[in-house]
Amino acid sequence: MSAVGATRVETVGVGVRDALAPRKRRFDRHALVVHVLLVSCIAVVAFPLYYAFVISTQDLQQVVQRPPRLLPSTHLLENYAEAWRKANMGRMLWNSVVMAATIAVGKIIISMLSAFAIVYFNFRGRMVCFWMIFITLMLPVPVRLMSTDEVIGTLGWLNTYQGLTIPLIASATATFLFRQFYLTIPNEMAEAAQLDGAGPLRFLFAFLLPLSWANIAALFVVLFIFGWNQYLWPFMITNTEAMRTVVIGLEGLIPRSGTELPTWNLIMAGAMMALLPPVAIIVLMQRWFVKGLVESEK
Repeated sequence: MSAVGATRVETVGVGVRDALAPRKRRFDRHALVVHVLLVSCIAVVAFPLYYAFVISTQDLQQVVQRPPRLLPSTHLLENYAEAWRKANMGRMLWNSVVMAATIAVGKIIISMLSAFAIVYFNFRGRMVCFWMIFITLMLPVPVRLMSTDEVIGTLGWLNTYQGLTIPLIASATATFLFRQFYLTIPNEMAEAAQLDGAGPLRFLFAFLLPLSWANIAALFVVLFIFGWNQYLWPFMITNTEAMRTVVIGLEGLIPRSGTELPTWNLIMAGAMMALLPPVAIIVLMQRWFVKGLVESEK
């Protein structure tokens, strides 16, 4: 082999080795900045929750000392047990779960049925009905509280689960979202179901419902938290401790006397227990929640 040929072979071999060799990643400053910002935002959001948990593990002397302690103490079980007993936390958590779950499920069922009727039934004035439902978004809840409270009192629903849930069970937003989703379903599917002899309810439950699970899960999380965080409405129609929700019942941990030092450790312990159910719902349904929000057809 000539010297020129050997040189060419050697050059080709070096080129192949360089191509097969692992390339070093270039340092991406933009990615670093993005990650630093994300971590900073998480820290800003999470620190108040962490500090509330820290306070819930301390005794009163540790809570008021300065500078404040930023590490958990040893009074966790004692504080949580005392807050549970003092505020009747078990009953209040049950009331809040019933209220939030009933509101969420009721809103979803009514919204699915109303959106299904508006999209798949050709009756006179259906768009008028839709816009009448949609316009209710322009009417804030506090505006209709007094009239709704009078109706609930007339029906004898004060201090009842019916009074807590039924006035909040309709949702124009959920109806609009289900309508937009149903409009993305091809008409051929409804025609095929009709040719197979499927009636309207069978088409809804056998065809549309399986396609709507991600949408339903995302709405359930949002609506459950909406019902859980209600304060003004339960405060107006409940006046007994047996029907108080946990958001209102935490007030029972605050001393009535202005001269008594607030027991912030017990208050934060109650707040942590009130936070657990909605956090559990979000964690358990996180995958479906994200899927329902990001899928393009929704």
